[in-house]
Amino acid sequence: MERKKASEFPQELLNLFDRYVHGEIGRRDFLDGAKKFAVGGWTAAAILESFRPNYAWAQQVSKDDGRIKTERATVESPAGNGNVRGYLARPAHGNGKWPGVLVVHENRGLNPYIEDVARRLAVENFLAFAPDGLTSVGGYPGDDEKGGELFRKVDREKMTQDFAAAALWLKKRPDCTGKIGVVGFCFGGGIANTLAVRLGSDVSAVVPFYGGQPSAEDAAKIKSPLLIHYAGLDQRVNAGWPAYETALKANHISYQEYVYENVNHGFHNDTTPRYDEAAAKPAWQRTVDFFNKNLR
Repeated sequence: MERKKASEFPQELLNLFDRYVHGEIGRRDFLDGAKKFAVGGWTAAAILESFRPNYAWAQQVSKDDGRIKTERATVESPAGNGNVRGYLARPAHGNGKWPGVLVVHENRGLNPYIEDVARRLAVENFLAFAPDGLTSVGGYPGDDEKGGELFRKVDREKMTQDFAAAALWLKKRPDCTGKIGVVGFCFGGGIANTLAVRLGSDVSAVVPFYGGQPSAEDAAKIKSPLLIHYAGLDQRVNAGWPAYETALKANHISYQEYVYENVNHGFHNDTTPRYDEAAAKPAWQRTVDFFNKNLR
């Protein structure tokens, strides 16, 4: 399947898809709205199909890469859903202790893209753990659309507790140095911000990609430095930034914020047309550099 770029689609259609992905409209409403863009032999259904993730595109680090080791792990989460399963990736060689990074998925569950992000971090000599927030409903089902349906069935507070439990489990592992960071995307970006609030000094670096922001009252509880990535065309999420920035400044919280112009929400996800290499690559390098600075 040939990769299409976001620039090949009208922005109005991309915005419509963003509303669909985030549950503001249903599948039928998206298809109805997409009909006016169905020209030249395209149907609305074909447009939706073109937005579906292609996981082959996301594999930057193969599952059997000799530089890393991976395994499945289960974490106890008594305040959440009882337990949460996840994907653990670590360097294959070294002194046996690495800084930890929790990787938090979008609102689809632990799909192959997020697993690959964990492997990318392991290659950079981090101990990376990517929990599956859908554990309590059977786990990521192998399809993003079905994952999105399951996501809406999980109690949001309990899911948040699952991610917090996973972070503290990672921090206490004998192969972790005791310093951990969090990186999250979309929903996971919001969770990254939330964990910065809830974990306080237990977390040492937090990187939300286009994530929803906490209240000013909650932002005052943040102890860790933040590296914040936004997409220039993402009006929905960006609307919350001015108030968040005001709260960060008022509480003297260390942060860096980057807005990548003319790119859409989800620009780091290299399985969909919204991926933008010119933004994703520097954003990722900044993320790795930030973790190296604050976790080592």
